[in-house]
This record gives sequence, C-alpha cells and structure tokens, in this order.
Amino acid sequence: MAGTKIEFGIYVPQVGFTYDEIRSRAELCEELGFHSIWFFDHLYGPELPQHPSFEAWTLATAVLAHTTRLRVGHLVLSNTFRHPALLAKMATSLDVISEGRLELGIGSGSYAAEHERAGIPWGALRDRSSELDEALTVITRMFAAPSASFEGRHYQVRDLPNLPPPVQRPRPPIHVGGAGERFTLPIVARHADVWNCPTYALGSFDAKRAALARHCAAIGRDPETIRVSHEAVLVLAEKQDDVDDAMRLAHRRFGGPAWGLSEGGYVGTPDAVVARIREQVDRGITFFVFFMHDRAEPATLRRFADQVMPAFA
Repeated sequence: MAGTKIEFGIYVPQVGFTYDEIRSRAELCEELGFHSIWFFDHLYGPELPQHPSFEAWTLATAVLAHTTRLRVGHLVLSNTFRHPALLAKMATSLDVISEGRLELGIGSGSYAAEHERAGIPWGALRDRSSELDEALTVITRMFAAPSASFEGRHYQVRDLPNLPPPVQRPRPPIHVGGAGERFTLPIVARHADVWNCPTYALGSFDAKRAALARHCAAIGRDPETIRVSHEAVLVLAEKQDDVDDAMRLAHRRFGGPAWGLSEGGYVGTPDAVVARIREQVDRGITFFVFFMHDRAEPATLRRFADQVMPAFA
C-alpha cells in the first residue's frame, strides 16, 4: 500500500451536545488536519429520546458554513426521511455552497421506533433496500446531468433539472454503509464510491468484503474501484497505565455488541493504535472513521493528530 493516501474522520453522534460544542470540535478537527467529521441521521438519539439532538442535514450545513477545509458527511442518511430528488438537490446545493466538501453517506434506515413515533412509513428490509437502490439511481443521474428522468417502482422523476451542478466531479463521493449480503452489498456494488463497513460487521470484515467482491463480479465491476472504510471505536490513551480507565469509559458508551469494540476496536497507546491501523492498511483499508471513547474531547483529538496521524502522512 505504499503511496496510498490514508484519511481519518471523526464521528460525533450529535446527541447531548450543544451546537457550540459540536462547532468547536469541527473547527479543531479542521485545524488538526482531519479529513472529515461525521454525524448520524436520526430524529432523536436511538434509545435516548430524553436527550437533545440536532437534525442531521441542518447540522452538517451549519458546520460546513463555519469551516473552510473540513469535509462533512453522515453515516448514514436514512433514505426513508427524504425523497431522493429532494436529497439530490440538497446535496448538490450544499456541495456548491461548501466548495466541494460534502461526503454523501446513505442507507436504507436502521431504527424503526423513530419512524413509528413520527408516522413515517417503515417497510420490510427488502422493500427499504429496493427503495434505496432506486434512490441512488435518481441521485446519481441528477449529479451527472443537467436534467434527469427515472421511472421506477418507488420513484418517478421526469426531466427534472438540477442546476447548478455539483462542484465535485464526477460527483460528491457516495458512501453506502451496511454489510447485509443479500440486500445491502449488491447496492454497494452497483452504486457506491465508498463501502463503509459498520461497527457491527468488523468481526466478519473479510467475509463481507469477499461477498462484496462476488457482487461486483456479477455485474462486471472491479471491486478495487470501491474504496473501503472502517467505522470503529477508538480508545486512545496517552500511556499504558491509562488504557484500563479509557476502556472502562468505552465499555459504558460503546459496550454493546453492535459497536464491535472487542471484535474491531482500535485500542491502546498511540504506538499501539498506529500498529493496529497499519495492519488494516495492509488489508486495503484507506479510510478510518472513529468514534472516540471520550466523545472527541480536544485532548484526545490532539493526541491522535500529533502522535498517530504523522505515521500515515
């Protein structure tokens, strides 16, 4: 992987933060040279309805307005919340306004309870996946041409203009997150620029990547044209004596099986984390999006930037 560009993003789930806290983290990430900051797309924090949480697209827009180099995205937008024609227009507009700093992450939706509370339809996974497949066709066509048409089962778009076009060419990067071999990975093969392996699939990463390669082969796509990213928990301590305390905090926040802390977390001192990242780079991972054990406290952001990132410059 010599010469490969390795990039790091920070995932800041926007539950329980003030906007000033999020903005200051974003500004620090930019100052320190991180590639990107990422947010979730939920109407409230899953299982945390009593805690304040900002709407995903509004928050990304505000952060892009207050930064100049940092890229911003979501892992992942729920296709159930926005018609793809509207989302494509939103994404194009924000790409232009931010001078090409949008990363577009999207999935089929992951949390039924918020849909039930809001009265938003929540179909079976097969149906939501079919909707996502069509939505990505609409979005990519609108990114690619001054006007787009599509006639599908779920969406119909007829000579819809999309001007001005996106700044990024050929388009803003499309990240598709998920690891389902029956529904999600075929969509990744057809549409994604980046496959984001989520925390819950880190333990079966090799099998999932092999499945993605098979889906690519079935449609004649080279799997090497899809960039691979890891979404993972990072537990970073200054020295070995501090690792246990950091792990206790990580287990309180990210201890459930969906977080993959034991199966795929990045844990230890800066030297240990560098070694772990190098192992993954050797396996073809070039993009890392980390949940930090302490919710991206400034000292930990600086520690990572000062003692880990230079090894991959």
